Formats: sequence, structure tokens, C-alpha cells
Amino acid sequence: MKVQISDHFNFKKLIQFTIPSIVMMIFSSIYNVVDGYFVSNYAGKTQFAAVNLVMPFLLMMGVIGFMFGTGGNAIVSKLLGEGKEKKANEVFSMLVYITLIFGSVIFVLAEIFMPQIAKVLGADENMIEYCILYGRIISISSIPFMLQVMFQSFMVTAGKPQIGLAITIIAGVTNIILDFLFVGIFKWGLVGAAVATVTGESIGGFAPLIYFFSKNSSSLRLCKTKFDGRALLKTCGNGSSELMTNVSVNLVNMMYNLQLMKYYGEDGVAAYGTIMYINFLFTSVFIGYSIGSSPIVGYNYGAKNYKELQNIFRKSLLTLFVFSGIITVASVFLAGPIASIYVGYDKGLFDLTVMAFRLFATSYLIVGYNIYASAFFTALNNGLVSAIISFLRTLLFQIVCIFALPLLFGKQAIWLSITVAEAFALVMSAVFIFTQNKKYHYIKSKK
Repeated sequence: MKVQISDHFNFKKLIQFTIPSIVMMIFSSIYNVVDGYFVSNYAGKTQFAAVNLVMPFLLMMGVIGFMFGTGGNAIVSKLLGEGKEKKANEVFSMLVYITLIFGSVIFVLAEIFMPQIAKVLGADENMIEYCILYGRIISISSIPFMLQVMFQSFMVTAGKPQIGLAITIIAGVTNIILDFLFVGIFKWGLVGAAVATVTGESIGGFAPLIYFFSKNSSSLRLCKTKFDGRALLKTCGNGSSELMTNVSVNLVNMMYNLQLMKYYGEDGVAAYGTIMYINFLFTSVFIGYSIGSSPIVGYNYGAKNYKELQNIFRKSLLTLFVFSGIITVASVFLAGPIASIYVGYDKGLFDLTVMAFRLFATSYLIVGYNIYASAFFTALNNGLVSAIISFLRTLLFQIVCIFALPLLFGKQAIWLSITVAEAFALVMSAVFIFTQNKKYHYIKSKK
């Protein structure tokens, strides 16, 4: 039976509704995971380190899509909850068209300034040529990449998460097959990996665009619209936390790489790259759940159905508790096999990666709650609180920890930077959760 955002949700329905978003996020992460595997094993650790060095900037190209997807989704789902379907489609259409414009501009700028960007990121003479080559090819998919991350949110609100899931799976499988052919068989190295990623992302971004342009049975479709400055500002405000999260995460990754080059050299960047590939997959579970459940939160907030809002909030915390435990345990036990897949050809790099990943894995006990808290307030149309949480957890606390912990406790402590930063952020998330409840009523009051 089809699950609607207007339903009452038990655990089974909640998982059924959010699973497509979780799987979509996991498959979206596969691009980089597969690229990393083939580049490391078929091109060598120098090119692998080069990809890891430039990757944070390339991922940052999708931040507008994340902002418009989550921030706009909060507005659109609220409008649908209020019964304003025409207005919802007009806002949705405006955001898609603006994303197309932003994507074009970012593509041109990235192509022009990629050499300067590579130098700023810390590329040495051995890596800079590879950074520029890989970065310029990946930049070709700026537009579809932004569309893909935006449509991941809107497909759920449109009531078609299965279609979004199917498109994402097809795009991910295409990337895997092309990586195998271009890098593994044809030996095209970085060029092959980049072309495979561009192809997969083009499918993931343009296929939903075609779907929404055509006549469809969903609650959303692209239509004639006009510029609505108020809706755009509200979208940016709501989505500012996701913008902040993605910009901050990638800035922090850049800082991490600079510190690792200082303490561990090229091996440190390669080890961190391996951890990040798996981190993309594991945190995708939390991000996907948050994206998948956000339309339910936004809809019930718009409909003033506080009883269901309380139900969703309570069940979400329990679900995150289970996810956190499973992912943490899996990370500790799989550290060796995962490191072997990526860097098993180098004993010293392998040992460093296993040690680092087991320390890093402790962050999974905490990070899911902070990701959900930020997304939850975005869904409630409170972009300010959401942005504060994101700023603290992804930028301020992490940068302080990245630079302070190695000085205080030795270089190995750098691998615990994320865990310590997330612990501080969890305290702030809890403060906001309890202080904002009077306004939104997501925690049932005891009388």
C-alpha cells in the first residue's frame, strides 16, 4: 500500500517512506567511492591523493542544489499541506530554473580558475597536474550534479521517491560500469574515472528534469512561473543550514588535508581519502533519513497536526539510535577489509588507514542526531536555528579541533577531531530542541 506524507506513521511506514531517500543518498555517494577505488588501484596513490585533494572543492559545487532542495522543499511541502498546490508548483519551478543558471556560471568559473584552485588546496608539483585534469572534467557536470542533489528532496515531496530511487540507481550503476571499463580495462586513469562520474551525474540530474517537464502523476511539475523574491529568500534562509553544512564540510576537509600533509604527508591525505569515501556512504544513511522524513515534518507542521509531529520526532530519535549503533560497530570491524580494498598494496598506508578509521568511527555514535536536528528545523521553516547547528558542528568546532587536538595530544588525535566536534555540537542541538519546543510542540508536554 502506498504511503503518503499525510498518513499516520508507525515504524514500518516511516522506514518504508524514508528508505528510497536513504538508498538515493547512498547511490549518489557511490560515484566518488568507485572513482577512488579504481584510481587508487589502477593509477597509483599519487593520483589517488590528487583526487582526494581536489574533491572537497568539486563537491562544493553542489551546495546550491542542496540549499534549494532542502530549503525549497520545506516551503513547497508546507504549501501542499495548506492546500496551495498551484503556488507550490510555481515556487518549485522557479527554483529549478535558477539552479540551471547557477550551474552554468559555476561551470565556467571552475574551468577558468582550476589551476589556481589546485594550488590553494595545497597540491604539490607531483599532484597539481592531476588535480587540474580531474577537476576540469568533473566541472562539466556542474549543472546535473546540482539538479541531482536538489531533486533528491523534491522527488519525495512529489510522492515519487521510487522514481527518484530508480534514477539514482541507474546513474550509480552506470558510473560503476564505466569506471570498470574506462579505468580498469581501457587504462584511461583519471580521465576515465572523471568521464564515468560526469556520465552518471548527467543521468541523475537530467532524467528527473525531463520527468518534471513532462506530464506526470505527481504533485509537482515544472510550469510557467515568475520570479518570487520572497520565496527565494525564504528558501535560502531555510536551506542556509544545508548550504553551511556542505560548504563547511568541504572547507574542513581542505583544512584536514593541509594538516595531514604537515603531519603525515601524501600518505595522510590518501588515508583520509579512504575514510571519506566510506564516510560518504555511512553518513548518507543519516542524511537520507533526514531528507526522507523532512516532508512529513513540513506537511504536519503546515497542517498543524502536532500529535503526528510528536510521533515522527519520537520515532526518528529511536531510529537514529539503532542506525548509529549498527554503523559504528560495522566501521570498527570493517576498517581492515575496507582499507585493504583501497590501499592494500602499501603496508604502511594500510596500517595508517586502519588505525585512523577506527578512531574516526566513534563519530558515528553522535553525528546522526546533529544531522537530523539541523534538517528537522529546516523542515519547520526555522532556517536560523538549523544554520546555527550546522555552522557549529561542521565549521567552528571542527576547525578548532583539527588544529588544537594534534598540538595538545599528538598527531594521532587529529583522527578524533570530528568526534569531539560532534560531541560539542550535540550539546547545542539538545539545547535548541528543548528551547524551541514551546513554539513547535514536537515533544509531548507532561500534564
